[in-house]
Amino acid sequence: MSNEINFRSDVIVELVKHSASDADVIWAARVSTKGDQSLEDVKNTDASAGLINYLMRDRHGSPFEHSNFTFFVQAPIFMWREHFRHRIASYNEESGRYKVLDPVFYVPGPERRLVQIGKAGAYEFVEGTPEQFDVVTEQTKHACEVAYDAYQKMLDAGVAREVARIVLPVTIYSSAYVTMNARAMMNFLSLRRKVEGSHFPSFPQREIEMVAEKYEEEFARIMPLTHAAFVANGRVAP
Repeated sequence: MSNEINFRSDVIVELVKHSASDADVIWAARVSTKGDQSLEDVKNTDASAGLINYLMRDRHGSPFEHSNFTFFVQAPIFMWREHFRHRIASYNEESGRYKVLDPVFYVPGPERRLVQIGKAGAYEFVEGTPEQFDVVTEQTKHACEVAYDAYQKMLDAGVAREVARIVLPVTIYSSAYVTMNARAMMNFLSLRRKVEGSHFPSFPQREIEMVAEKYEEEFARIMPLTHAAFVANGRVAP
C-alpha cells in the first residue's frame, strides 16, 4: 500500500448525465390546461420564458421537478456532512467499509478566508494572516499524515476496514453520485451560495459553496430560461 499522501484544495464536480431542459417545465405546466396537447407547445421561446418566470415568481414548483441532473462529486467528508442534509437529492457514496480510502486530504488554499468575526447569526469571514495560513497548513498536514499512518498500520495488521477508518479525519476526500431535479437544485443553490441580489441572504461554508458554484454552471447552461428566472426572482426556490 502506498504511503504517498496527496493534499488538495479543490473539489471535483462532473455532470455524468441529465434529462433536463426548459421545455420540460413548459409541458409539465401546460398539461393542466392543454392535456395531451401540451407536448406540442414548447417551441415559442418568448412565451416559454414568460411562463417559466410566472411559475418561478408565484412559486408553482412542481413543473420544475421533471428535469434531472446526476453529478459525480469528490470533496472532503466535512462538506458531505452538510450536503447530506439536503434530503431532496439521491446519493450513493464510496464506502470505507468496502474499499481502502485513498490518502487524499483537503487543505485550505491561500484564498480561503480563515477568520470568523461577529457572533452567531451576524458574522462574516475575513482574510487570515500569513502566519495563520501557515499554521493551518502545517497542522492539517501533520494530523492527516499521523492519522493515515495509523490507518495503514491497522489495515496491515489485518484489522477490518470499517474499524481502521475510525482514525481518519473529516478532511479526507470522499466521492459520491448526486442526483437531483431542477427544483431541488434551486433549493440547494439558494442556501449554499452567497450571491448579491438574493432575496434571502445565505452564508454557506466555502467548501460547499465551491460545489454549488459548479452545479450552477451546469444548471445555467442546460436550463438557461429557468436559471434566468431563478436569478430574476431573487434566487428563491419555487
